[in-house]
This record gives sequence, structure tokens and C-alpha cells, in this order.
Amino acid sequence: MTGLIVFFFCAALLVGGYFVYGKIAERVFGVHMDLVMPCMNRADGVDYVPMPTWKVFLIQLLNIAGLGPVVGAVSGCLFGPAALLWIVLGCLLAGGVHDYMAALLSAHSGGKNLPELIGHWLGMPVRRIMRFVCVLMLVLVGVVFTRTPADMLEGITHLDTTLAGFIVAHSSLADTPEEVARVAGMLPHWWCIIILAYYFLATVLPVDAIIGRIYPFFALLFLVMAGGMLVRLPFCGKEVLPNLDFFTNYHPAGLPLWPMVFVTIACGAISGFHATQSPMMVRCLKEMRHTRPVFYGAMVVEGLVALVWATVGLTLHDELAGLSPVQSILASCKFMLGDTGAVVTVLGVVVLAVTSGDTAMRTCRLILADMLHFDQGKTWRRLLLALPLFAIVIVIFNIDFSILWHYFGWMNQLLACITLWSLSVMLRYRRRFYWITLVPAMFMTVMCTTYLLAAPECGICLGVAESSAAGLVLLVPVLWLFARGIRRQVGEVFPGGAHE
Repeated sequence: MTGLIVFFFCAALLVGGYFVYGKIAERVFGVHMDLVMPCMNRADGVDYVPMPTWKVFLIQLLNIAGLGPVVGAVSGCLFGPAALLWIVLGCLLAGGVHDYMAALLSAHSGGKNLPELIGHWLGMPVRRIMRFVCVLMLVLVGVVFTRTPADMLEGITHLDTTLAGFIVAHSSLADTPEEVARVAGMLPHWWCIIILAYYFLATVLPVDAIIGRIYPFFALLFLVMAGGMLVRLPFCGKEVLPNLDFFTNYHPAGLPLWPMVFVTIACGAISGFHATQSPMMVRCLKEMRHTRPVFYGAMVVEGLVALVWATVGLTLHDELAGLSPVQSILASCKFMLGDTGAVVTVLGVVVLAVTSGDTAMRTCRLILADMLHFDQGKTWRRLLLALPLFAIVIVIFNIDFSILWHYFGWMNQLLACITLWSLSVMLRYRRRFYWITLVPAMFMTVMCTTYLLAAPECGICLGVAESSAAGLVLLVPVLWLFARGIRRQVGEVFPGGAHE
């Protein structure tokens, strides 16, 4: 019973934080409620398409959710109950503010994408770097969110046996056991081909043609999945949250709580990927007054989902020992919901991956279009950008990028860090209460530096104490640059948007 009380207390903090801290963030930014949204004065039927607010909310939720609040939470709970604290505090004080203010900045800038927004406040060199970083990160998201759902679909459908048998019976492609095994090993790639084909269509077609039509149904599956796990939690036969020692690290491999848990749990707390997705929905929202429910609200709902999965992982800690994150998800679903419920839940997890992979590739196209000032109204223009992007994805499929992927979590959090610094510069220039973003920016700066120097997969492997000291040392010149004013703006506060 104590564990359930703790869970619902954390959930209440998240919900209450939306109404309190979200409103504070709105007032600090100084939202122009009468601003004409991009979809109303730039409608093109492709990327700037007015949509109902409820639909924009569901699309934004699925865009930012991905596998993060599931895989990240299940992996993060290995560190112990401290994961719950990070989800709640990170979501309200960092992630919600990060997502919401990045969306507001985009809305006041005519729907511009993240690299252009950051570059406006931090300068052209940073703009160029952010263009490269964002495109690279989003392409990696597209690759991983193709492979992972393909592997999961393969696991629950066992197509390797059935299709290989069909091929043996109806063709001469495989007439020996060795050939059957070879063909079966190739079949997971068919799922990759199917998923990539869907990604390509979602990238080049108008936003309301596929994404706007199917996301509401996917959102229902997403919410039913988390709701099913929550309803079964008190009746699973296990004590909910048996360990409530929030200040002890329980990771079985001995990985340090600081800074590892803050990178392991990104979606659900704070993730730079989110800010790349927000401009896409800014271009579809009809009224400024709905920005807080859509963007801060979606972050809070994602935090609630991460809270559910972290609680499940902590409750089933002994049963999940030694399993990979994906295996832990499958085992949790089967334990909590049985075979049928597990299949439905796993399909929901697949949906989470697919609905981030498609919008990641679409955002890549939008970032390139912004960078090149290349109008996307005609289909051939969208194809001209999309075809090279997907060619790169296919090339990456054929190389070992595991080392590069080890840096992805750090790159994602670094992007959130830079976004927070650009927001702080903007607020400081406008004489607003910039501490609301500056404090998270300072925290993320030290954390990202510590992770880069201390994480085993990064190859440097300094001690945590030395790495943390280096992070604090780096923070000093960064704060000095901020105090001086990284860029002194003259003229429009929001380029292409409202004036202060």
C-alpha cells in the first residue's frame, strides 16, 4: 500500500505541476495570445495545415514519446527508486519548460525549426553545428526506430518459420534445412522494408494525409497500453515499489547513479529530441492559447507514462534481473497482462517507435528545407530532399554504428542543454525571469560533461569525481559568456513574428 501511495503522490505532483509550474512558464515567457499562428497565415496544404487541437495534442504526444518513456524508464529503474525522482522533477522543472518554450519560440518565429531558432540567439556558427547535429540525430532515430520495432514484430509473429515454410513449399529458393535457415534469417528485413516504406510516405505526403489520420488511433493504443499496466499493478501479486530507498544506487553492473540515470531516462524527464518535433505541430495549431495544453501537457502525460513503466520495473525487479530492456518489456507485459494482453501491449510499444521514426524523418526534411530556403509545396521538391535522406538511412543500415550510437544519449541531452541556453539568452534579452531555464541549463551542462568523460561507452572513463569537477570548471566560462550576452539583438525580438 505504501508503494501505491508513493506512485499516486508522484502522479499528483506531475498533474499539479502542469497547472502551477506550466502557468508560471507561460507568464515568464510572455505569450502573445493574439498572435496569428503559422498555419493560419502560411497554410500550404502540406506542412502548414490547421488541425483540431485534440489531434495536434495526440500527434505531439506520440512524436515525443517513442520508446523513450518505456525503454528508458525500464532501464533507468535498475538504478533504484531514484529514477522516480528524476522523472517527476525532470519533467516539471526541465522537460516541460524545455518543450513548451521551444514551441513558443517557434510559434513566435513563424514555425521555424530548432537549428534556426538556436542559431538566431546563439549565432551562425552554433546554427551550422545544430543543423548537422539535429539531422544526424534524427537520421539515427529513424534507423533505430526501424530496427527495434522490426525485431519486436518478428518476435511476436514468428514469421521466420511460417514464411520460410511457405517459400519452401511454393518455390525452389530453399530446398534444404540450411537454405530454410538462411531465408528465415532474411525475413526480419522485410519488416524493415515495410516500416521504411511507411516512413517515406509519412515524410513526403501532407501532414494530414497519414499522420493526421492514424495517430489518434495509435494514441488510444498508447494510452490503453499504459492504462492496462497501471490497472493491473495493484493485483499483480507483487508488492508495489517494495524498495523506497531513493538515495542508494542499486544498479547491478555498478554504474554510477550520477550521471548515468539522467541520460538513461531522457524521454519522460527531458529530451532534446522533443524540441526538434515541436515546430512540426506548431505549424498545425490554430490558436496560441492552446500551446500550453499541447506542449507542456504532452510532456506531463509522457512523464506519467514513464512513471508507470518505472514503477512496474521496480515492482518486478527480481523477475527482470539480467534481461535486456526489450526483454524486460516483453516479460513485464506477459507477467502483468498475460499472453493476449502482452501482444497488445507490445504492439503499442511498436507503435511508439514507429510514430517517432516517421516524424523524425519528416523533421529532417523540414530542417533541410529551412536551411536551404527550399519551398516544399510541390511533391517533387519534397522528394528531392527525402530521397537522399533515405539513401543515407539505407547506408547506415549496412555499417556497424554501435559505437556512434553509444553517443546518441549524450547527444540528445546535449541538444536539450543547448536549447535551454538559447532560451535563457532569449529570456535575458527580453528582461524576463531567465532563471527558469538557466538553472536546468546549468545542471544539464555539468551532467553532459560528466557523462562524456565518465561513461564507459565513451572511451574516456575518468572517475565520476574528476568528471564532475571538469563539468563545474566548464560551467564557469559558459556562465561568463551568458553574463556578457552571447548575442546582442537589434530590431525584431522574434524574427517573422510578434514584436515585444
